[in-house]
Amino acid sequence: MSSLDATVFAAPVGIVAPAGGPVRFRGRPGVLWRLLARGAVLLMLTLGIYRFWLTTDVRRYLWSNTELAGDSFEYSGTARELLLGFLIAIAVLVPLYIAFFLLALGLGSAGEMLSGPIAFLVLTLLGHYAVYRARRYRLTRTIYRGVRFHQTGSAWRYAVCALIWWTLIVLTLGLAYPFAQARLERFKMRNTHFGNLPGRFEGSGLQLLLRGFVLWFLAIVPFTAGVVLTFRGIDWSALRAAAGGDDPASWLEVSGLAGAVVYATLTGAWLLLSFAILYPIFQAMLLRWWAGGLRFGEVAITSHLRTAQVFGVYARFLWYAFLFTLATAVVLIAGWLGLQPLIGRLDSVRDEIVTTVVGLVAYVAIALGYSAIYQATVRLGLWRCVVESLDLTNPAALDRVSAAGEAASPVGEGLADALSVGGI
Repeated sequence: MSSLDATVFAAPVGIVAPAGGPVRFRGRPGVLWRLLARGAVLLMLTLGIYRFWLTTDVRRYLWSNTELAGDSFEYSGTARELLLGFLIAIAVLVPLYIAFFLLALGLGSAGEMLSGPIAFLVLTLLGHYAVYRARRYRLTRTIYRGVRFHQTGSAWRYAVCALIWWTLIVLTLGLAYPFAQARLERFKMRNTHFGNLPGRFEGSGLQLLLRGFVLWFLAIVPFTAGVVLTFRGIDWSALRAAAGGDDPASWLEVSGLAGAVVYATLTGAWLLLSFAILYPIFQAMLLRWWAGGLRFGEVAITSHLRTAQVFGVYARFLWYAFLFTLATAVVLIAGWLGLQPLIGRLDSVRDEIVTTVVGLVAYVAIALGYSAIYQATVRLGLWRCVVESLDLTNPAALDRVSAAGEAASPVGEGLADALSVGGI
């Protein structure tokens, strides 16, 4: 699905609504930190159920602190709507999973071979459908100056188009991605409205390809070459023949496996390095291109987002994550040393229960900690950087906007949450 839906702009367009003045974000980071810290504790105590309330609180924080021409946005969604939508989505997905299981069970080995691809295809299609419906829900809960955004169009048609485009992206090793983004964003924006003002998208897929071709070449070509060299470096016949030998060193040398491991290691290292360096550059470029293509009637939007700002956001995340890792290590070591006298006085079964429970609690707490840090640094940082980089032209056209559209069902949001394809 679109990376623009999966990252900071899970509710895109809402934050770039028209105005006749500067776009500013007035939220204080400390407020969000406290919100996320409290949410992490309540998530652990409620076994994750509190996430609907936390999501609603975070959205209200972001929307209400995004200001255009002295007026801020309003998020009118509720946690109860998100919970209800999630429960309805689960009621739809459970029979579907049961059907996949019965298919694999009833047809034997043939069913096992068929159920996997069918499940992947159906769930991928449902994922794209959920992304479109969730976007509709978030837009209809986004209000500016008493006028709400809304979205029309067929979610199933969007899902089919997205599935076809992502298939082409895989087959072309990513070269079709710019054209997929342009077509999918054009589909979404021509069905997006601010009141009675229609939206559209004028970004060019070719323009995005030309901007990002060097990045694609640096990331994909060396990786592909490394994979090819890794597999070509293995003598598969010699590997099968020497598999039962007693001399591992000779076996590795004859089969070429040692050289293949070197190629694989270098390929993996290059992939990680290129992702760390090139992804922020690509993300900044993609967000500038996306914002520059947005239109609402005669209102045009441009972005002056700098790549250095995106690098700064991720650097801040890494710094806070490093500090959290050090603090966590100290707490874990101290806790382990403190538990040793207690564990020594228990029998083996109780020892195992205590260590398992403590380990599980520690794992969940650490995962929630990293999640909170990511939300407070990357999500908030990108939101702030992009919002404050926006410029508007012809804002006077918005004086004639009147209210239109109705609130959408939260089922799409719930389905996106159940399939783990949701956003902010």
